[in-house]
Amino acid sequence: MLLGSFLVIGTICSLVNIWQQWSAKDQVFSAILIALLFICGILLFWYARQFPIKAQDRAIRAEENLRYFILTRKPLDSRITMGQVIALRFAPDDEFVILADRAINENLSPDEIKKAIKNWRADEHRA
Repeated sequence: MLLGSFLVIGTICSLVNIWQQWSAKDQVFSAILIALLFICGILLFWYARQFPIKAQDRAIRAEENLRYFILTRKPLDSRITMGQVIALRFAPDDEFVILADRAINENLSPDEIKKAIKNWRADEHRA
């Protein structure tokens, strides 16, 4: 969080610097390079956080699909969204199948799924 804040502040300051240098007709090239470095830093920061989250979402989908298959001997319906799968991971086995079927048939939102869970199952391994 601290790094993200520094990158945003640095980007804003570098854009202000471009404006000031442009007005003074002085060293615009170096000001633009500094701003580009900060923008690249923000992109790098964003992607460095998003890639592991996507990989973790794929792992959750695979785990919950396996859990559904073990409990029902059928694969999880392909119409279920990633948000629904993530919400279903908090359901214990005895509620999981019923909630998964309801999520598909009634198009429940992730929040509705979480509210329908009676015995919450914690996920201690989410990044």
